[in-house]
Amino acid sequence: MSLHFSALGSRQTESDIARLMTTALANPDLLSLAAGFTDTETLPLAELTEMANLLGEEGDKSVLQYGTNQGHLGLRKLLTERLESQDCSATSYAIENSFISNGSQQALYLAVQTLCDAGDIILVEEPTYFVFLEMLRGLGVEAVSMPMLANGDVDVEGVSGLLDFYAERGELSRVKALYLVSYFANPSGHSVSRSCKESLLNLLNSYEGRIALFEDAAYRELYYDEPCEAESFLKLLGETSSVPVFYTTTLTKPFATGLKVGYGYCNHHEWLGKMLSLKGQQDFGTSNYDQALLFKALDTGLFDRHLAGLRKSYQSKMETLHDALETALIGMQWSWEKPAGGLYLWLTAPDGVRTGFDSEFHRMAVEQGVLYVPGELCHAKKTPLNRVRLSFGVLQPDALKKAAKRFADAVLSVSAPANL
Repeated sequence: MSLHFSALGSRQTESDIARLMTTALANPDLLSLAAGFTDTETLPLAELTEMANLLGEEGDKSVLQYGTNQGHLGLRKLLTERLESQDCSATSYAIENSFISNGSQQALYLAVQTLCDAGDIILVEEPTYFVFLEMLRGLGVEAVSMPMLANGDVDVEGVSGLLDFYAERGELSRVKALYLVSYFANPSGHSVSRSCKESLLNLLNSYEGRIALFEDAAYRELYYDEPCEAESFLKLLGETSSVPVFYTTTLTKPFATGLKVGYGYCNHHEWLGKMLSLKGQQDFGTSNYDQALLFKALDTGLFDRHLAGLRKSYQSKMETLHDALETALIGMQWSWEKPAGGLYLWLTAPDGVRTGFDSEFHRMAVEQGVLYVPGELCHAKKTPLNRVRLSFGVLQPDALKKAAKRFADAVLSVSAPANL
């Protein structure tokens, strides 16, 4: 006799990440340009050992005890002040509006689960973070792509028309939020402009707080030369705005991924309270010891010293992969833009080339010994079919060059458009 699962349980299927990992495990010689992991070689083992020793010398055993559900007060204070500094905000952000999560992924899950029922809609960029799309599918929430401009920004007039469409059908109440990866986005590398953010806020203001805005700033600190000039939606809100905004970021990608510590800030007190209540039901609070380590790293300046080196490392690796692909794919009509931050290159194949899981090109890439993320995963409707996400986070420079060569060999081996 089989179990009768809940509606939530019944919606759960093998994730796209699991499918990629299965392919990698079945082919141990593969070079993976798929995993959005950080560089193991740059993880701050010595620095964290130093922080652990400092905590031990201080003799405060409370760091090994349960912490608060909302998170380490000192850490929340430092992170809120950090957000103020990034936004050049003359107005202080309220520490009580913040919380610590198990990575930013948990924060996003809490935000969606407290806001949406199955059948509700969240508007997303095209392309967008594919794990967020998987989360929405698992919760029964429909992801609908927003119209986009050629420069990568959201087409705000198009979004207005989309909202009018749902209003005319009597379904506007289903549209709960907009989700944007606003800095050096996964997968596109694009950063949302200030003018686009201001226009979106003006549009949402007319809906009197009925439509929320999620700002995923996971890559905000992983710029190469200069930070993105656009402030967060929180800064651009204005004193009279009614738009509920949930801002989230992570301490994992700019420091140590294994610590799994994220930060959320919400300007809507009732919504925040419901997220905290749900978090309490899940885990009673994020690891107190991990939070204490990160507090020390931030407070002593170690975090920023490490981050400065990390930016240089990722810029160098991006240049390595970019240059290797530019050489290997010359004349093959593949295109991409150099990002100013983040961990990804977002490639467009020639018209007629399919790059999905079930495509001949994907099969040949695996055969040649390289793995990538099919671009279809990053679109709400699993289109278009000719995009590819490559990550340069994990592999070292020599391996990146070899992976680029293998990728180009796959392109050459499937050269006739009819076979693609």
